[in-house]
Parts: sequence; C-alpha cells; structure tokens
Amino acid sequence: MPRDHKTPLIQKIAQQAHLTFKGLTSSANGDNALAEDQQGELVSLVTAVRAVDLKIAPRKTQPSSGAAGLQSPPVTYMHICETEAFSMGVFLLKTGASIPLHDHPGMNGMLKVLYGKLSLRCFDRLEDNLTAGDVLPHFEPPLAPFQTPSLRRAMLRSVAEYSEDSGPCLLTPLRENLHQIDTVEGPAAFLDILAPPYNPDDGRDCHYYKALQTVAEGGLDGESEEVKQGEETWLLEIPQPEDFWCGGEPYPGPAVSF
Repeated sequence: MPRDHKTPLIQKIAQQAHLTFKGLTSSANGDNALAEDQQGELVSLVTAVRAVDLKIAPRKTQPSSGAAGLQSPPVTYMHICETEAFSMGVFLLKTGASIPLHDHPGMNGMLKVLYGKLSLRCFDRLEDNLTAGDVLPHFEPPLAPFQTPSLRRAMLRSVAEYSEDSGPCLLTPLRENLHQIDTVEGPAAFLDILAPPYNPDDGRDCHYYKALQTVAEGGLDGESEEVKQGEETWLLEIPQPEDFWCGGEPYPGPAVSF
C-alpha cells in the first residue's frame, strides 16, 4: 500500500478503527460482532503496518525469565491510544514468552505481527451452563469437585503461525475470542486493537484458562486425547499464571490524536 507521508499510518489506523467500531455496544452476547467485510478498510491498513512505522526496532534474542519480581517481565506493553470505542497498543514478547490462554468478553479485535513469529491457538467459547444431567469426561489430571463451576465448553477454532508478512488475526465476541499466543524461535511484537476496550465495570475483564486433557474411553493406561481443530473441548478458568506478567514501556512512534 502506498505511504501517505503527510499522515502517519498509525494515525490512519486509529481514525479508521474509530469509524469502524464507534457504534458498538458493550454486549457480550455477540450482538456487536462485525463481519470481516465490515472491517475491510481497517484490515487493509493494519496489514500494511510494519515495525518501522511505529519506530520500533526488532529486539535482540532475549529469553523470557523466571518468577515475577525477580527479573524483567517476559512481556511488555506500549500504550498508543484508547477511546470509548477501541484501544490500541503494542505487545513485545521475549524469546520463549507466552501470553496465556485468555478471553475478550464482548469484544472484537485485531492482532498484527510487527516482527518475529507467533503461534496462535484460538478457541470459540460455547454454551457454559452445566446441568445436573451433564456427564463430564474424565480429565487428566482429575479435577477437584470445587473446580466444576469453572469449566467452560469451547471449540478449537484455529492453530496458525503469523509473521510480519501475514495479515492480521481477527477475533469477534463469538469467534476465536479466546487465544493463546506463543513466540516461535525468537522475540516478537504485535500491534493489538480491541473494541470496545477491556473495562471490568462494563463486564469486560480478562479471564485466564487452561485447556484440559481428556482421557480416551477405553484408552490404554489412561492415554490422553489431544483436541483437534474443529473439535469441542473443555477449558478451566484459572487465576493469572504466576509465570506470566506484563510490564510497560514508552511508545516511541508517531503520536495519535483525535
């Protein structure tokens, strides 16, 4: 896409994101989901963005470290802007770092890799309500009874790798709304747009999950089954993992204004 040197690309992205998402409500039932064709112009702009447009240089290979508080965070965030309609920023991941499986309640989103390579596992959340008649599979390791209310049905929608040459990964309130993000081989960074932004007061808080392994019925020695793309599975809501925390650092790129 040709560059307009008068207006920074990130400013164009912000303006188009505002136009695209300004009419959304905070509903978590999917009423505010946008079809891909409704986001076409924004997808085109986001596809074109590169690290140099944000004055971000690829980091040297630096492994993720241990427990929180002992060393620098495995993931940092550069805040670019936030309105009632959307938020935008950049996540930077060290080599070996992961952002654990988490959700985006009632939100649309775009993730565009700026440098490095990321592996994404994306899930659709299905109907939660468990009834007394539901027969649960055998999990490995087994669940404690108090954990049952934290179970969520889900479907593994996609497993894919993204690089700076890939288009953005899209999520809606109903499709690919939960995802886990892992670095591949080295450090990576991605532009992140969420609409509406996280807001616990409006029911849009971030929750973390663990994908559960089930034991095949009649399997040898309790052999676990790996969930395949398109198959239903079970997720367990968990506290934020102790080995994950996110720091902050200044955004060095062009300022965004409205």
